[in-house]
Amino acid sequence: MLLYALTISLSAFLLFAVQPIIAKMILPWFGGSSAVWSTCMLFFQAVLLLGYVYAHWLHQKLTARIQAVVHGALLAAGLATLPILPNEAWRTPSSSPPSLRILALLAVTVGLPYLLLSSTSPLLQAWYARNRQDGIPYRLFALSNFFSMLALLSYPLLVEPNLSVHNQGIVWSWGFAAFAVCCGVTAWRAANQPAANLERNLASAQVESSAPTWSSRLLWLGLAASASILLLALTNHLTQDVAAIPFLWILPLSVYLLSFIICFESPRFYNRAIFLPLVIASLGFLAYRLWSGHAQMPIRPLIGLLSFALFICCMVCHGELARLKPHPRHLTGFYVTVSLGGAVGGLFVGLVAPNIFHAYYEFPIGLMICAAVLFLLFAREFWRLPGRVRYAAIAAPLAALCWYVWFLAGIMNFMVDGYRVVARNFYGQLRVYDNGDPSEDPDAVRELVHGTINHGEQALRPEYRRSPITYFCPDSGIGRAMRSLEGVPRRIGILGLGCGTLAAYGRSGDTLRIYEINPLVLQIAHSQFTYLSDTPANVEVTMGDGRLQLDRERTQQFDLLVMDAFSGDSVPVHLITREAFRTYFRHLKPDGILAVNITNAFLNLEPVVERAATDFGKVSFAYHYDPSSTENEGLCFSCSWALIMAPATVGSHPELAQHTRRLAPHPHFREWTDDFSNMYSILK
Repeated sequence: MLLYALTISLSAFLLFAVQPIIAKMILPWFGGSSAVWSTCMLFFQAVLLLGYVYAHWLHQKLTARIQAVVHGALLAAGLATLPILPNEAWRTPSSSPPSLRILALLAVTVGLPYLLLSSTSPLLQAWYARNRQDGIPYRLFALSNFFSMLALLSYPLLVEPNLSVHNQGIVWSWGFAAFAVCCGVTAWRAANQPAANLERNLASAQVESSAPTWSSRLLWLGLAASASILLLALTNHLTQDVAAIPFLWILPLSVYLLSFIICFESPRFYNRAIFLPLVIASLGFLAYRLWSGHAQMPIRPLIGLLSFALFICCMVCHGELARLKPHPRHLTGFYVTVSLGGAVGGLFVGLVAPNIFHAYYEFPIGLMICAAVLFLLFAREFWRLPGRVRYAAIAAPLAALCWYVWFLAGIMNFMVDGYRVVARNFYGQLRVYDNGDPSEDPDAVRELVHGTINHGEQALRPEYRRSPITYFCPDSGIGRAMRSLEGVPRRIGILGLGCGTLAAYGRSGDTLRIYEINPLVLQIAHSQFTYLSDTPANVEVTMGDGRLQLDRERTQQFDLLVMDAFSGDSVPVHLITREAFRTYFRHLKPDGILAVNITNAFLNLEPVVERAATDFGKVSFAYHYDPSSTENEGLCFSCSWALIMAPATVGSHPELAQHTRRLAPHPHFREWTDDFSNMYSILK
């Protein structure tokens, strides 16, 4: 039992430890978008399904000794693929869809090791049940989920703050080598169980169990898919519409795994009398949060309530799965079906939804599916009641389900109603709408929204149309930098287009070179806003990740380089590392200015900027602009900018050192590099 437990625990830990490791490795290569995580989750769920299918086939079709030989050979092949460090060739910009490139990269880098790890839990449980008539293999499943959750929780608390990304991959690879040895020994020992004992146990299992019905298999699939869709849809909601903090990926997945642990290790804790009222309340709360009229809540309690609601939904889905689990003889088939449900959810949220929906419909659809599956589950039981009682028992839940679906359908309609443009792709959802009537309201504007974050506005009144507003007003940090360079033709680089507001600062003779990763942003900036067409400056637009493009170009000799690239409310980490700043300074003139938008509700980016500036012998100033006491209060936003420049530049432009604060060193702050970053260290 100890050998089985050790092997399964190690495999489960590695199985989930690799997910944040590999996702963080490749996140900078695909623009830092939260969709990278959704695509990674799709890959992991799909390979998990393949691992379960492989375990089912191996257990059902081959003899014990041949199973050991086949699995041992694959373990050796898995060792040959180490270490799990992606080839730099994948970083090269490409016109192919990012989702397909991510899936191909993961398959080449970690595909076989992940397949072997994912097959371990069902395969070893099957061997344990085959060799020990008194064994309880489902407890090994709970143990597996416990170590999976431990791996997730240890990443932001222990691994990320102490190990570089490269070293994370190396340590993980050594861990896989240790697992391969343990698994090989377990397979060999299981294969040497006396044949007579195996036959007796199999004969006993055939007598004690019958094959699960198709209705039971469909319920397994529906319950697993419901939990998976809600997990991924809520993760998107948290990281895009609540707080764009990448490590919030881990919280929902940990909640999801915790429900698995409880339901399969201690099924008595799942009490229908307690959890059914709670799941009704949770489904109602999640729908309410999608409704536009919901009340605002502080961020921390909101994250807690959303996570708790997800936990309740997963507890019910997984609790019912535990109640429906078959005899251990059929456990590999059970795991295949459950894994298929998870993969279906991942495919729907990670690949289908971004390509066929204009809005984030997958969240309300996931709530509909969950409610419908639970209704069908209990309706099947109510149908066994006598006579008219069954109809009475089904009527009220059916009416409630119909009303719930109707309410969610209304929310889905509201997601796109009233907007001039609603569009979505791999990089997120973009919406454009007019706020106010320009004939009556001088502050009437047209807004560009990414997720729920305002990414720029343009005044609709003709006299204000060419004015830089929102985060870019003349008295903001970026406005002061622009004014300091007036009087001569300027070459200005801009990372992040938005609606094109910074083009309002362009003058005749200026050149604005803009880097934008999202083709939808460029389309909308041209079709819905006029900043780019109104400016007298020469405008050059380069499509692709700004840093990757700058890495490939010869020095641009910018007078001013503006880093204003956001994914929702989050600055992609690879744009504020030491290597990124080295690239920026290579493209600046010696007396040039680097402007970084550090406006953020949840993260304090000042230590990151200060440490990089100091490392390159530059000085950095923070400009916090509050328009509440000015006449521009309606059109200007509170914002924070950092300006970085050589000490000599401050002497040439003394006005930039006035009414500002020089960033002070943070002696205990570790500089961010492409190989190391720690979000926890800059949480506000």
